[in-house]
Amino acid sequence: MRLSFTKMQGAGNDFIVLDETRQRYGLTAAQYRWLADRHFGVGADQVLTVRPAPTPEVDFEYVIHNADGGEVENCGNGARCFVRYVHDAGLTPKRCVRVQTRAGVLTLALQDDGRVTVDMGAPVFDLARVPFDSAGLQPMPEGTWARWPLAVTAAGPAPVPVAVLSMGNPHAVLRVDDVQAAPVAQWGPAIESHPRFPRRVNVGFLQVLGRDRARLRVYERGAGETLACGTGACAAVVAGIRLGWFDERVDVDLPGGRLTIEWPMQHGWQSPVRMTGPAEPVFTGVVDVPDLR
Repeated sequence: MRLSFTKMQGAGNDFIVLDETRQRYGLTAAQYRWLADRHFGVGADQVLTVRPAPTPEVDFEYVIHNADGGEVENCGNGARCFVRYVHDAGLTPKRCVRVQTRAGVLTLALQDDGRVTVDMGAPVFDLARVPFDSAGLQPMPEGTWARWPLAVTAAGPAPVPVAVLSMGNPHAVLRVDDVQAAPVAQWGPAIESHPRFPRRVNVGFLQVLGRDRARLRVYERGAGETLACGTGACAAVVAGIRLGWFDERVDVDLPGGRLTIEWPMQHGWQSPVRMTGPAEPVFTGVVDVPDLR
């Protein structure tokens, strides 16, 4: 199968974007894995697909597949690239679009400076909806919230305190003293596949620099450590606000660049989170995808 694609990146988080507004390609999980493979395919953290609006209330459907071929609920950096793509490709004249994802509807706005602001919706704190199994654990209260002691073999005998929430996809946030020295490669996969997270989890290693500044590394579910993670930055800031570490606007420096996360409290804990950051096309191309099942 021969496919046209666009390669894009947002703060170093890179994506293959496919246009299925005219026809469905019907790719298999193995074909998504092949496309994302950096040695045999195009190479990307995720594959994003643009599909027609499933209802009149939205402009497009936005579908995300991780590098392991699995479909996931949300991707904030991908959402920014999505709106830049549909605008640049002439699929819509709008600078503000609403897209349907598995996690709900996102509102995406292209700014005059080329950056994109995404209304990521409200965070989810209900542990059953994350999902997270807290049976037998005692919460560790802090600020207006709590962290959970997670037994992680790779971390040694002491439990790892994690903040647990969803931004349309599950996140565990750990506070570290120095993000550069954080054991991302060792703890990341152990927490990602921890049995208390039945759908696995994205793992954020957060260094607090001040009330409005942070550094972050994220080990993403199904992708490994990436240069940036939009939902991970949102989850880290939301966790930090609830735990008393941050004010409502925070600049988050990830290995690939800076994201600005805002969580104004108009509706209390149910207020939507806003994320602003870059979205850049890298190149376009055509690729012959093998018949993989």
